[in-house]
Amino acid sequence: MTGKTLESKLAILSDAAKYDASCASSGSTKRDSRDGKGLGSNQDSGICHAYAPDGRCISLLKILMTNFCIYDCAYCINRASSNVARARFSVDEVVRLTIDFYRRNYIEGLFLSSGVIRSPDATMADMVEIARKLREEENFRGYIHLKTIPDAAPELIAEAGRLADRLSINVELPTEAGMKTFASEKNPSQIRRAMADVRLRKQAAGDTTHTGRRPPKFAPAGQSTQMIVGADGSNDAAILGESTRLYASYQLKRVYYSAFSPIPDSTSRLPLISPPLAREHRLYQADWLLRFYGFDLPEIIGVSRDGNLDLELDPKLAWALAHREVFPVDINRADRELLLRVPGFGVKTVNRILSTRRYRRIRYEDVVRMGGSMKKARSFITAQGWSPGGLTDEAGLRARFVPPPQQLTLF
Repeated sequence: MTGKTLESKLAILSDAAKYDASCASSGSTKRDSRDGKGLGSNQDSGICHAYAPDGRCISLLKILMTNFCIYDCAYCINRASSNVARARFSVDEVVRLTIDFYRRNYIEGLFLSSGVIRSPDATMADMVEIARKLREEENFRGYIHLKTIPDAAPELIAEAGRLADRLSINVELPTEAGMKTFASEKNPSQIRRAMADVRLRKQAAGDTTHTGRRPPKFAPAGQSTQMIVGADGSNDAAILGESTRLYASYQLKRVYYSAFSPIPDSTSRLPLISPPLAREHRLYQADWLLRFYGFDLPEIIGVSRDGNLDLELDPKLAWALAHREVFPVDINRADRELLLRVPGFGVKTVNRILSTRRYRRIRYEDVVRMGGSMKKARSFITAQGWSPGGLTDEAGLRARFVPPPQQLTLF
């Protein structure tokens, strides 16, 4: 390890961190100041982009502390038996990188994960020390997200929550059977106990003491988790069912879905190809419907094929096509719950409709200006001066929304 420069370590450990989906890229235009013009960069090794709760896009230094690991999870590129280049940052190196990047205006925060070295407690202690030095010695007030080790001592998790904005503990696979097959060294029950401990500590941090004072904040941005999609054969019904239980049991801020990526020299029990990225996208859409649109799991899964979401249609549109008796909806009369079920209507569009119709009747053109996707919605609504006629019940309505077939090429 002494032969590796800080730059080479950063290249290895930032690349190794890309498999963690808990920091979603913003898709921002590449910008760089190394030509001497301007300040900052959004394309150096390790920089990713995530959205804050208020909608701001923030840049994070996303790295592993190390990709050495004592565990041999079959689906993980950094497993103990994997033949990959290894590197390890010291505590001070991570602190220095974070502060240097921050001072150059490259980043606004740190996302830190790690392979498990020596023991869960030893690994977690180093990660906590990094956060402590940033907060208490460097007076760093930027965003910190720590990927915690579920087997670590509760007092280390408690200290991590005191220092970090968000904690996350990956459940990895949606079923215990999958964990037993591909990650037998990990204990799903322990992972859930750690998540429950984070939830209880966060709740306690929000309670007022008998003296009227609030205890110190604990992970104010909450906790999240990640599930790998397509590694263990679980269908979408099982994945969303597990997500629903996690949200209800541990009050998670977010469940992230990560499509399995085949890795070299893996077990023959793993798939040879990745699942379609459209599947990951449909899971996020279904997750959104469950959390913000009033759908429940049986409704979404009830129109799926063999427990898997339709890859050609988004889940709300698939539900609407299967329940045409509910439509068309009069947008000047329907309640909020029904408007949220109209394909092409988001929460903001529905709020604008409800606000505007208090003063006047809404026309088709008004909904366009409010942001509604009328390509989808026009078949399912009536408005002032607009009726879909027989379009809602048309036999070929699905074909209007399915992407046209593409000619395959040999090159």
